[in-house]
Amino acid sequence: MPRRGAFVVIEGLDRSGKSTQASNLIQRLDDAQIPSKLIKFPDRSTPIGKLIDSYLRSETEVDDHAIHLLFSANRWELASSIVKDLEAGITVLCDRYAFSGIAFSASKVAPSDAPKPVVAEGSSIAPTHQTAPPLLPYSWCRSPDVSLPAPDLTVFLDILPEIASKRAGYGNERYENQEHQERVRELFSRISEEVEAEGVGRWVVLDGGLELKEVEEAIWREVREAVREGVEGELGGVKRLWDKDREGAMLEALYI
Repeated sequence: MPRRGAFVVIEGLDRSGKSTQASNLIQRLDDAQIPSKLIKFPDRSTPIGKLIDSYLRSETEVDDHAIHLLFSANRWELASSIVKDLEAGITVLCDRYAFSGIAFSASKVAPSDAPKPVVAEGSSIAPTHQTAPPLLPYSWCRSPDVSLPAPDLTVFLDILPEIASKRAGYGNERYENQEHQERVRELFSRISEEVEAEGVGRWVVLDGGLELKEVEEAIWREVREAVREGVEGELGGVKRLWDKDREGAMLEALYI
């Protein structure tokens, strides 16, 4: 089996500690002399990323469909370089990835004077709030990211939205409000179930409300194992997200 770098993603709600843990992790990988690279999504340095940055800061308005496709395009901009790095033996660490794009877009709802309580489509978690119907269908939000490189390990830092809202800097960007974050958390649960059912990569949930060092050590244990699997050839080639969807679409096209 080919040896390669591990593809690791850290996900979570806003202010769950992702960026802090990603920075700490890349330093530990460097200290351990493990070739590694950190990518933060959205990558706000690219032309597309600059437009996304302006949108997130509420400086510009963009149609919900259009901004979702821009987020996905921002990931596709780096998809080929991620694969090249992995195949060259470099461990790639992403602070957010496609899962955030799906969760944050599919959790948007239209303004309503009398919202009704509903359960997020496909979710096993009971709602903790009232919500209107989604603006963007879940399946539509997922489709642009089909066939992106699939992470070998996704670490989800779980934290209650009300706890995250008390952390420094909360509320500075568009999606940082408690009601939206609650819906996002429910969607992440659905995504994790699908990733596990697909059998491509591992999804690990850690308590993001624990002490900083405790969370760091838990992440390091998981990442160290993924790196070992890559070095010893146990990861195999780079997988693709939801490849079954792509195969199904190709077969369907043959019979149209």
